Amino acid sequence: MPADVVEILRWGHSGLAAVLEVHPDRPVALRELTAGPVTVRARVSQPVVEVLVPGEGRARASQRLSETAVGCRLRYAGSEQSRADGWHELRVRMRDEVSGLAAELTLRSPEGVPAVQASVRVTNHGEEPVLLLAVTSFAAGFLGLPAAELDVLYGDSDWLGENRWTSRPLADHVPDLGLAGHGQHGKGVFTLTSTGTWSSGRHVPMGGLSERRTGRTWLWQIEHNGAWRWEAGDRLDGAYVALSGPTDPDHQWSELLAPGESFVTVPVSVAVSDDGVEGAAAALTAYRRALLRPHPDRPALPVVFNDYMNTVMGDPTTDKLLPLIDAAAAAGAEVFCVDAGWYDDGGDWWDSVGEWLPSQTRFPRGLEEVLARIAGHGMTAGLWLEPEVIGVRSPMADKLPAEAFLQRGGVRLAEHGRHHLDLRHPAAVAHLDQVVDRLVEELGVGYFKLDYNVNPGAGTDVGATSVGAGLLAHNRAHLAWLEGVLDRHPHLVLENCGSGAMRMDYAMLSRLQLQSTSDQQDFLRYPPIAVAAPLSVLPEQAANWAYPQPGMTDEEIAFTMCTGILGRLYLSGNLHRMTPEQLALVRDGVRLHQSLRPDLLRATPCWPLGLPGWDDPWLALGLRTEHVTHLGIWRRPGADETTVLRLPHLSGRDLRAQAAYPATQEGWSAAWNPRTAELTVTATVPAPTARILHLRPY
Repeated sequence: MPADVVEILRWGHSGLAAVLEVHPDRPVALRELTAGPVTVRARVSQPVVEVLVPGEGRARASQRLSETAVGCRLRYAGSEQSRADGWHELRVRMRDEVSGLAAELTLRSPEGVPAVQASVRVTNHGEEPVLLLAVTSFAAGFLGLPAAELDVLYGDSDWLGENRWTSRPLADHVPDLGLAGHGQHGKGVFTLTSTGTWSSGRHVPMGGLSERRTGRTWLWQIEHNGAWRWEAGDRLDGAYVALSGPTDPDHQWSELLAPGESFVTVPVSVAVSDDGVEGAAAALTAYRRALLRPHPDRPALPVVFNDYMNTVMGDPTTDKLLPLIDAAAAAGAEVFCVDAGWYDDGGDWWDSVGEWLPSQTRFPRGLEEVLARIAGHGMTAGLWLEPEVIGVRSPMADKLPAEAFLQRGGVRLAEHGRHHLDLRHPAAVAHLDQVVDRLVEELGVGYFKLDYNVNPGAGTDVGATSVGAGLLAHNRAHLAWLEGVLDRHPHLVLENCGSGAMRMDYAMLSRLQLQSTSDQQDFLRYPPIAVAAPLSVLPEQAANWAYPQPGMTDEEIAFTMCTGILGRLYLSGNLHRMTPEQLALVRDGVRLHQSLRPDLLRATPCWPLGLPGWDDPWLALGLRTEHVTHLGIWRRPGADETTVLRLPHLSGRDLRAQAAYPATQEGWSAAWNPRTAELTVTATVPAPTARILHLRPY
């Protein structure tokens, strides 16, 4: 190909269009990624793959995963397009003749969905080993636009304070430095990382960029149950994005590739929309649904009662559980999960986990009596497990070989009284398989809450180039173990939990059925978590706790029930001590949720008051379908009596706002203005108070 000839590589389907630019003297670059018609835009030069190696580093000094020396030398070597099982795929091959490294970028996208999954395979075709320090899964310029015209979206997360989203001008993090006058790309960058195995322990493994003027938006997620990095910065030809799993600078990760060996990055995905963050969230929601492993739980979405939150709190006994099981069944629960402590005889269960044998002191006539009571009500029996850890007091700590645990310097890692299994080791996998199979086949357990309360740090130095590489291999072995469990027990339901939602990512959630969204015990603080959750997780997977108590007022019971109704209702509370009237109020909420389950499977989220702030006095979440918008509204103490909700997708339509829950709407009113697409809501009853409304056109 002559040096002045550019080849345009087009790929996509009815919902997505991608254009890659191929040039003999430059690396392959993504020119366009859009849900609408392709528009010719300014040329972008960000290499589509970046590879950091120690012998050369970056082509220009910086702290970025942009302009790596290898990335700048990678040249197009061919491509293939294919389609199978409703997914379109593009493979682009590139090669660097200097290092002998080849890179293959794989893009996958479900038909009709404006989102793409990306990963990269790097292969050493040279004659000497090459040490990889970082490889991007996706790297691209954002439409040739400068940082000054863009907003960046990111989510902070913490135990009890998950999904706290912020949107700010990218220029607040990456100022206009007059790069054109210097003739060089910038060196600074806005970066988020997560370390260890709490993939959402500091930040949600997501981000986004939006063009402020038009609303064109990319929203991305990193589909990994371990360490990750994403960055956004400015180049001479506009802003760029680079997404990756673990790296050497951030996570002590490196991988030595011998000649002929390959490394594959963690998958990431990018959703695109011309309709702002809500449009991109709708696209990402559709993509996530296409990504899910098929499971019988999906069309059913049974209501789960868990005995932990503000109820038994990890101290289960037969006497405590039997009346609670009866009350949960009366309220409409379809699964009853016995949470932590069921295996402990001594009363201090934290560091005794690992053998998973039922306690004889807590259940004098056997745990079987409790599970039979659950089954007698037609509910599925569930148990809490924290499979990846072995308590320092557990008998299994000495029964398993040292090599079955994550280690540093020959010492088994310990964190908060627990050792961490290394699921690369067959003895660790065999132990966990035996535990699960025994509980399912002998006790009839059909649901496991898989918790995860420790973070082992950078990783393990056993059998790996680096501690980060050891951790990545364990992360992947963990996913393989989960898939094996579901292959053997296809009807078993697995809940993802990690001290609430400290490991909420779509490596886990593409395989598991639901996600506990928090450990937050304060019913007044939970609504912002639940309202923001559908940006991070599918509505039908977002297990939001509702924990009504007999000491609450009717408005408080309704408030906490509303928190759970518009997600995967996750019920707790001392229902057996409630008055008949209180239990009826809970049961009404359960029935409403059950009636909404078909819509949960197809709804997309909207935020009529914007993405929630942690201390916002009013909060609102909408779930949109073609014919109805289900709207949850919460008024917290200190809020004014009136707020205005904006629903532009209903502009110009005459609506009726139907009261759905609770049955009484006394003290609440709503007025709709079709011209401005605003719903003015007034609540004169004292806060806290909340309602669920159905908005339907006449």
